[in-house]
Amino acid sequence: MDFGQLEDSLRVNPKPVFLYFHTDWCTYCRKMEAEVFSKPFIVAELSENYYAVKFDAENPEDVIFDGMVFSNRQLKKSRTPLHDLAILFNGQNNPFAPPLMLLMDENFLVKKRVNSYLDSKSLQAILNSDL
Repeated sequence: MDFGQLEDSLRVNPKPVFLYFHTDWCTYCRKMEAEVFSKPFIVAELSENYYAVKFDAENPEDVIFDGMVFSNRQLKKSRTPLHDLAILFNGQNNPFAPPLMLLMDENFLVKKRVNSYLDSKSLQAILNSDL
């Protein structure tokens, strides 16, 4: 699901949101995708109880979200250019360290932010917690 689909889905059927920001160079991101996000119980939990969005934090494309255009203004200025959405959801005063996962309510209020690798049991515990 992308950010445009997320807004449409939330209008029709509100439920919590799981955002996952990754980069191509992030070893822990690749490990999570291979060993955690491939587990049937994680896939089921995310698809049944959350809107899940996977986003490349260095995405060069403009993204329309919440009626605004977000871009990667660091493109061609940085060796690791971060998209404005990654900066926004990471918190502007926090150093970005992928993988970044956020659990939010249907109004985009952040309930949990995690900047580290999680194994499948740890992620499941967070997804099942009463945030």
